[in-house]
Amino acid sequence: MDRKKFLLDENEMPDKWYNILPDLPRPLDPPLDPQTKEPISPDQLSAIFPKALIEQEMSPERYIPIPEEVRDVYRLWRPSPLYRAERLEEYLDTPAKIYYKYEGVSPPGSHKPNTAVAQAYYNMKEGIERLTTETGAGQWGSALAFACNRFEMECTVYMVKVSYEQKPYRKTMMMLWGAEVIPSPSTRTNSGRAILEKDPNNPGSLGIAISEAVEDAATHDNTNYSLGSVLNHVLLHQTIVGEEAKLQLEIAGEDYPDYVIGCCGGGSNYAGLALPFVRDRLEGKEIEFYAVEPTACPTLTKGEYTYDFGDTAGLTPLLKMYTLGHDFIPPSIHAGGLRYHGEAPIISALKHDGIMKALAYHQLECFDAGALFTRVEGIVPAPETSHAIKAVIDLALECKKKGEEKVILFNFSGHGLLDLGSYELYLEGKLKDVDE
Repeated sequence: MDRKKFLLDENEMPDKWYNILPDLPRPLDPPLDPQTKEPISPDQLSAIFPKALIEQEMSPERYIPIPEEVRDVYRLWRPSPLYRAERLEEYLDTPAKIYYKYEGVSPPGSHKPNTAVAQAYYNMKEGIERLTTETGAGQWGSALAFACNRFEMECTVYMVKVSYEQKPYRKTMMMLWGAEVIPSPSTRTNSGRAILEKDPNNPGSLGIAISEAVEDAATHDNTNYSLGSVLNHVLLHQTIVGEEAKLQLEIAGEDYPDYVIGCCGGGSNYAGLALPFVRDRLEGKEIEFYAVEPTACPTLTKGEYTYDFGDTAGLTPLLKMYTLGHDFIPPSIHAGGLRYHGEAPIISALKHDGIMKALAYHQLECFDAGALFTRVEGIVPAPETSHAIKAVIDLALECKKKGEEKVILFNFSGHGLLDLGSYELYLEGKLKDVDE
């Protein structure tokens, strides 16, 4: 009988994160001080980040050891399984072999705790009592709430207002872990009040929520800010996904994948799977990389590669990245985690240099793909993950057309069991392509 899943023992879990910075073809353009336009110093980040994370953000080391305290929490769900999607292959009648790394096994149901646990740990070690953050669909907010609960810290989450209303159960999950959840834009901060004064019905965005969370952290001595995507140290922590996948593909008898695919908002889930394989690509392996985003927020496919703020109010350093403009407010699609105006500098540089490619899809065709996956494979994907699945289906059908037995690997970034309200609208025919 052919194997359907490929598992690692807890003792086989990687004990190091992979840092791609020393392997990039060229150095990343540095973050800039918005006032002086000079590269920022580590001291300028110390108001909202702990020293250990600042060091990781700029580290020249190829591998960073994972603290045992972090690995101990990881063991609740890691190593996560690698599945062979044979039923999907059969349905599509494709010669392609499809594998997916299933990150929905974590307590919050997504890949996000891989960095949330690490960030909470390093902050706790430096005496920080509370973390603030933003969240779109709620996956990141629930992950940080979970992590803060593990290390007995307080947590304040600014949740994009449209997602706060669309996804009430993620709010409930955060509150069960002890977090305070605030719909953004809010009256809690100066940046939130300024936006509401101009537009009382503003649906919110990740950029706005970041502004509020950063402002909150910067004005309280016992508080730091925690970001769930974009920054180098966040992508670093996620690479445990790709490092595990490489070991599991060996068990499956595959040398390396031909395609590596993931949905892409700020870049953390896709980078976590892809970056360890990018290392192989840079060493000469023929691997293609596809970052998949919504047409409603086409950062990589239509954005400009330039310096921009990571938030709406302009409180962050300037980052060199693909951006739609920090004041861009995306339509209220149900893939809330992909509604971000910018992109991780690492992903942006790899795309700009031709190492990665980007695809964009409409909301309805992604829900079609997610529903199909549910029917043939049995697991309900998050709306974000359905973007990756749509690209996988298209590539598998292209393999069928060409008669090519390619190996397709994608990151199943999270389950959709708390997104059933969105699927209900889809099944009732009430879901629209709001980007058109």
